[in-house]
Amino acid sequence: MNQSFNTSLLNSNSKDKTFKNQLQTIFEYLKENIATASMVSEATGVPQKNITRYKRDLELAGRLWEVEKKLCKKTGFRAWYITTNPEHKPKHLINQLNLF
Repeated sequence: MNQSFNTSLLNSNSKDKTFKNQLQTIFEYLKENIATASMVSEATGVPQKNITRYKRDLELAGRLWEVEKKLCKKTGFRAWYITTNPEHKPKHLINQLNLF
């Protein structure tokens, strides 16, 4: 039973490390690139469903912005191009922050 507990604990830590590694990977990629989730997935190897979750978390933390919605170069469908680079933060968000 003790061995089972240790294995489950290791898996828990492994999941946490994977989460942090994937989050850091997409954050760093998006500091240098503006891309859709599909494009980020292809470039980084992080599954798109995970990118969607990290996107939400980073948006709520004020660290990721949607720049424009246009055709994705990978899928051909309209999608949001996103970034974590503050230099590309949409101007309307900068002006809103200055009001407060």
